Amino acid sequence: MLGFAALAVLGGALVSLSRQINGSLSMYTSALHSSYWNHVVGFAFITAVGIAFGGLFTGDPWGAPWWAYLGGPIGFVFIAASSWAVLKIGAAQTAMLIIAGQMISGVAVDIALGTAGNTTTRIIGVAFILAGMLVARSGAKPKANGI
Repeated sequence: MLGFAALAVLGGALVSLSRQINGSLSMYTSALHSSYWNHVVGFAFITAVGIAFGGLFTGDPWGAPWWAYLGGPIGFVFIAASSWAVLKIGAAQTAMLIIAGQMISGVAVDIALGTAGNTTTRIIGVAFILAGMLVARSGAKPKANGI
């Protein structure tokens, strides 16, 4: 269990780093262009890893329901939107809002699917996270150039 928790924390750190890097690229191009290169380079990387270590072409992809492939378009929107947001509100604020969105949607999905757990405490937990974000945001100073 601890190993999976460590992987999740690492994933969260890499999401933040990835958003900052793509945000930097979008300063020189655009959020759409940055997202494009994110996917091109990511595709090349995952292909190389899959070929080197195996597992790239396993299972039955044609057996999956159509909606199982919506992760691609959703990922594109996430990457493009967060690349744009990093430029406008900064990496820390973008990361906090991404986490807020993940927490709110995670609780909503858990409720919709009837996942075991205490719904009230989950909602209270999300409220605490949002309150913490507001506290962190209250000390933020706007950038001089309005970006």
